[in-house]
Amino acid sequence: MIDQIRGGIRDSWAVALGLIPLGLAFGLLMTQVGFAWWWTPIFSVLIYAGSMEYLAINLITAGVGPVSAAITGFMVNFRHIFYGLTFPRHLVDSRAGRAYSTYALTDESYAIASARRPASGVHVLTVQIFCQLMWVLPGIVGALAGLIIPPGIKGMEFALVALFVVLAWETFRNNRDLSLILLAGGLAILAGLAAPGQLLMVALSAYFLVLIGRHVSPGLDKALEWRV
Repeated sequence: MIDQIRGGIRDSWAVALGLIPLGLAFGLLMTQVGFAWWWTPIFSVLIYAGSMEYLAINLITAGVGPVSAAITGFMVNFRHIFYGLTFPRHLVDSRAGRAYSTYALTDESYAIASARRPASGVHVLTVQIFCQLMWVLPGIVGALAGLIIPPGIKGMEFALVALFVVLAWETFRNNRDLSLILLAGGLAILAGLAAPGQLLMVALSAYFLVLIGRHVSPGLDKALEWRV
């Protein structure tokens, strides 16, 4: 078992270290917008979805209702449904372990499992626990640092935008279909003009429907595709 734990840490440390600056920024942002520092680990344990945690700050501070917040969360994280189809959760023997593995399935843990193909449930859980620790602990440090840093500092609220820019760029590098970016940008502009108060909800819903249409109709997908 010790060898399996070491193997899980060895396979995930490079990715997990990349979570540290994001966790620090999240914790700092939490206290900078007015949350008590201890809300940071609560968010990171109850939600544990990096981009959604950042987005949750905006949803809460903007007073978005629970139904709209739930739909937004589904739209942002619906890709996890497809992750679950191939993630090696079946390697985990215990019921509690499988429950945690389902809860802790993230982009990072899925990418590690897909690349390294873990041979045991202990390996799978080690990867997921290590990645979560590298998110939760830096978040606490960032939140405590935010208590010291003067609240007048501007720019931390841009962390969410920066995170989505990085995620979008990494995704585009793997699938260089420029039509996806143009469609997303165009729908966001139209949603901003038609329903500025519900821009995110409307734009995400419309883009989701477009993706479904492209999946159902290969002809439509081929007509819209623009690879560079």
